[in-house]
Amino acid sequence: MNRDAWIETIPEDEAEGALAELYAANTDPAGGVVDNILKIHSLHPESLRDHVQMYRTTMLGRSGLTRPEREMIAVVVSAINGCHY
Repeated sequence: MNRDAWIETIPEDEAEGALAELYAANTDPAGGVVDNILKIHSLHPESLRDHVQMYRTTMLGRSGLTRPEREMIAVVVSAINGCHY
């Protein structure tokens, strides 16, 4: 199920400059679109860049937790929050 964000966003086909580059770098290969959780940053591309960097640091950076453990924690938190991400 694809839900549109209720936050004003800039669609992929209207993105320009830094936003277009960020969209291109963060398009979901499985679906061919930018996830809404990222697209909500479209009015402020710097926050999109920072969101992606924070995710990569949290999920891929050095940690005492394995990647699967981090993913499991994310799934539980999302489920508790009723979030499909």
